[in-house]
Amino acid sequence: MADATSSRLGLSRSRRVRHRSAFLAVYAGGQRREAGPLLVHTLPSQRTWSRLGLSVPRRVGTAVARNRIKRLLREAFRLGQEEYPGGYDVIIDVRPHAPLAIDAYRDLLGRALGHLHEQWINTSNATAD
Repeated sequence: MADATSSRLGLSRSRRVRHRSAFLAVYAGGQRREAGPLLVHTLPSQRTWSRLGLSVPRRVGTAVARNRIKRLLREAFRLGQEEYPGGYDVIIDVRPHAPLAIDAYRDLLGRALGHLHEQWINTSNATAD
């Protein structure tokens, strides 16, 4: 039997980028940063929280391997979302690699999202001048 806290684990639908149009908007208007085997795309949104979308192609591995990587990335994002800057739609394109530990994914995401956040701030400051 699941306890009451298990319903809070995972990433709710409101925290995910789920529609093709949202993915395309991030790819078209966003900025990107390479972080190890991940290519992280961001686009500012009107929300106060960030949403996550994953793109894991077949060349990454079997369905079991792809699903494992997706679970690890979702959990790393969920655990680190308080540390990451909010208000972005984040798409992660995964390149072929052996699955990493959750802490490694959290570190990669933290560095990439921090850098992208700085880029967005610098871009908005440059357009305001």
